[in-house]
Amino acid sequence: MKNIAVIGSGYVGLVTGTCFADLGNRVVCVDVNVERIANLQNGIMPIYEPGLEELAKRNVAAGRLHFTTSYAEALNCPEAPADLVFIAVNTPMGVDGEAELRYVRAAAECIAQTMDHPLIIINKSTVPVGTGDWVSDIVRNKQPQPIPFSVVSNPEFLREGAAIADFMAPDRVVLGSLDEDAAQKVAQLYLPLRGPIMITDLRTAEMIKYASNAFLATKISFINEIANICEALGADVKEVAAGMGYDKRIGRAFLDAGLGYGGSCFPKDVKALAHMANVQGKHPQLLEAVMTINTDARRSIVAKVRSLVGNNGAHLNRLEGATIGVLGLAFKANTDDIRESQPIDIIRMLQADGANVKAYDPVAMENAGKVLQNVKLCEDAYETAEGCDAIILATEWNEFKNLDLKQLKETMRQPVIVDGRNLYDPERMHKLGFTYRGVGRGY
Repeated sequence: MKNIAVIGSGYVGLVTGTCFADLGNRVVCVDVNVERIANLQNGIMPIYEPGLEELAKRNVAAGRLHFTTSYAEALNCPEAPADLVFIAVNTPMGVDGEAELRYVRAAAECIAQTMDHPLIIINKSTVPVGTGDWVSDIVRNKQPQPIPFSVVSNPEFLREGAAIADFMAPDRVVLGSLDEDAAQKVAQLYLPLRGPIMITDLRTAEMIKYASNAFLATKISFINEIANICEALGADVKEVAAGMGYDKRIGRAFLDAGLGYGGSCFPKDVKALAHMANVQGKHPQLLEAVMTINTDARRSIVAKVRSLVGNNGAHLNRLEGATIGVLGLAFKANTDDIRESQPIDIIRMLQADGANVKAYDPVAMENAGKVLQNVKLCEDAYETAEGCDAIILATEWNEFKNLDLKQLKETMRQPVIVDGRNLYDPERMHKLGFTYRGVGRGY
């Protein structure tokens, strides 16, 4: 058993801390947000992630998982001083696309000023290449008196909606450090998971994270580019992706045409990597194209709606006065995360085009309500459809897969569905009397 402190109790920090506690370690999660810590101490999670609440409560009850606002309590508890401290704070996007590191700096300074014994400091946050060296300098310069420490980079590869499974059964664990002994000690934490462990230098580990996310974002933009061509030529991108995916060199994952990528990672990380390249005088043409295609995927959905919603048989140049329903507000299913949400962007485009918007999401309504204006948030998909000139399927929640489509159609003003996730079968939708468009379906 190790004594672990985790700085930051957001998505990455909370999942990391809870999972390490479930592996038998004593974990203290620290956050400067007093309300968040109070809620966690009362069993209230700040995020929706399948399985996380139950896992956290079980480990709190077992005495392995604790929450505090005090660095001293987390690092220097006399009965259980921390062996390792993970920095898992937010790294938001800066004005030029760069990763903003003010929270990492604050965490490193607090660790330096609080620690009273040797520590291994582990960067779990997604940070630019070179941040490990920067954190080392901060800690060294801010210590009241010299205390030995080592810095290890351990980037996370958690998918929202499947984070517990991803942590417990990792494709790989990446560790980077200039201190081989420190990296090996962190590796010991992950041995029970029986996943591949790769140990490299700090900068290479940091780059692996960015390169991985940029490649996955590229796959998504690539298949959306293919979808555009499929629409023009009458091919079906779902079948194209399936045929491509059988090739082991390509693989089927991340080849789902639709609204493009969103969330807290891909948009931020692709932009940050492009920014790093530009600063170094390189020209990230591929990354720039990936971002452009991703933005165009959202605009394309609005253009489809505009082309299909008619007024006495005439197509509208704008959606002035039309009522559009949006099913899904989270950037993907099984999360309440609306950061860089494609549906939220689409709603704003619809409103800019003069449309009235109704919307529903099984989980993300509360978060969406904080950022949306003049949108009617509904109780379910059927209320959303009432009186609509078109429905946009924007998030692939399971409950949308088996809707009573006849009931949906009966309450709509115009039976138009734009399926941004290719959830439905085009032939069946046409037989039901819908005007239906997917993404790259050749219809």
